[in-house]
Amino acid sequence: MADKSEMSRRGFLKLAGLAGPGSLLLSANPLLAAGPEDEKSGASARKIPVRPFGKTGVSVPILSLGGMFDIPSNQLLLKQAVKWGVTYWDTADCYEGGNSELGFGQYFKKYPESRQGVFLVSKSDRRDPKGLSELLDRSLQRLNTNYIDLYFVHGLKEMGELTKETRAWAEKAKSNGKIKYFGFSTHGNMEELMHGAAKLGWIDGLMVSYNFRLMGTDKMRSAVDACTKAGIGLTAMKTQGGGQVSIESQAELDMAGKFLKRGFTDGQAKIKAVWENPAIASICSQMPNLTILMSNVAAALDQTSLSASELDLMERFACQTSTGYCAGCTNICEPALAAEIPVGDIMRALMYHNSYGETEWSRMIFAGFSPHVRDTLSAVDYSPAESLCPQKIRIGELVRKAATLFA
Repeated sequence: MADKSEMSRRGFLKLAGLAGPGSLLLSANPLLAAGPEDEKSGASARKIPVRPFGKTGVSVPILSLGGMFDIPSNQLLLKQAVKWGVTYWDTADCYEGGNSELGFGQYFKKYPESRQGVFLVSKSDRRDPKGLSELLDRSLQRLNTNYIDLYFVHGLKEMGELTKETRAWAEKAKSNGKIKYFGFSTHGNMEELMHGAAKLGWIDGLMVSYNFRLMGTDKMRSAVDACTKAGIGLTAMKTQGGGQVSIESQAELDMAGKFLKRGFTDGQAKIKAVWENPAIASICSQMPNLTILMSNVAAALDQTSLSASELDLMERFACQTSTGYCAGCTNICEPALAAEIPVGDIMRALMYHNSYGETEWSRMIFAGFSPHVRDTLSAVDYSPAESLCPQKIRIGELVRKAATLFA
């Protein structure tokens, strides 16, 4: 049993908003005073700012609604999101077994006039032209729309997955009016893939992991600059920087306390840190309830910039807890192993479990592994990968933990 000091520490962290992404202190958060006004007051609700999305000529809200939750049961949340200007909606053919797309489609069927004002993104798990066409047509049907604004290849791992045939398919889908723009999302090797996309010349948008842990590195700065020069619109995801293990530190307490004095939680501060970079058009946040939606909207409406000392505090916190965060550089660790082990996918499953409480989603990731991979996980020597890991993560220990948790 934890002692009293440990329990009080945890209680403070929970109040400070560290118990989950985007949490909000409803009782005394001055950001809400600058936020959306009550509709009953008769005043017009303020809407969140927009930014240009690359070279598309389109401007998008700086906050995007991630659709990896029960969208069909949260139709009122969608309606409120529209009122507050959160009109960039992100989904995928695989989210919630297809129910995410169906939920958005349910909303568009009831409020067809809203479709034109929503920048809609969906994604394909298939890469081949035939598969892309099949999944796109199914997504259009589910979403009750005849076009998708931005269509992604989902979870790209290497540039070789995009071919001349992919480009031809994207151009045909655009000419047929089924999509307006094309790109990909990625959870790993982000910097290399961003540079690769910039060189291609036909990628309109990307969604990449980007947060206070990653944004300050020379590699990421260079990758963002390359995409900006190429006119590629950038959407940041995983902006809370949640890791594979929980590591409490004095820096965590200091950070929470300092941001509370400014009137916002550390979760809000983390997304504000991402918005400090004007090259990031939007951040994608899973907001499955009005509390989180309200918190993130309030942060978007607030015009206060983080100070240099506050950004430095975040950087120090990132350094102190780096061993609990996978930066996604699987091109370093995976080739070092004697067997083909999807280390990046396993680390992502642990992140969903540890930081988001999405254990079922983690199990789905594991269910996609072949029986041979699952049987091999505990037998592999991970020391070669651990010796190369820039974050010094205990890869073997975490893989074996995941194998037990998600079996």
